Amino acid sequence: QVQLVESGGGLVQAGGSLRLSCVASGRIFAINAMGWYRQVPGKQRELVARIPSSGTINYADSVKGRFTISRDNAKNTVYLQMNSLKPEDTGVYYCNVDLVQFFGNSWSNYWGQGTQVTVSS
Repeated sequence: QVQLVESGGGLVQAGGSLRLSCVASGRIFAINAMGWYRQVPGKQRELVARIPSSGTINYADSVKGRFTISRDNAKNTVYLQMNSLKPEDTGVYYCNVDLVQFFGNSWSNYWGQGTQVTVSS
């Protein structure tokens, strides 16, 4: 069984910072891409940032220059450093990971439970 556990959300004033973490655990053989998505009520979940095992990191245009995604492969952990936060960054942030389990034969996609980020003006 694979689990993704997020932490680091909360309430912050505009201009402040938060750091989200997501730890993947279970019978994990290998991890490919790791990412963060955001969802607000009434809207579709949208990509915030995604980091592959190698290659180009992708950011939503709205967060470029303010957010930084990184990963620690030894800890199966992905981070999202969020600086200069704006009220429009408010939402539930979900971790997303592509991985293959031990004795598995294909890549599978997993979601965390979500962590609330609220930015007050």
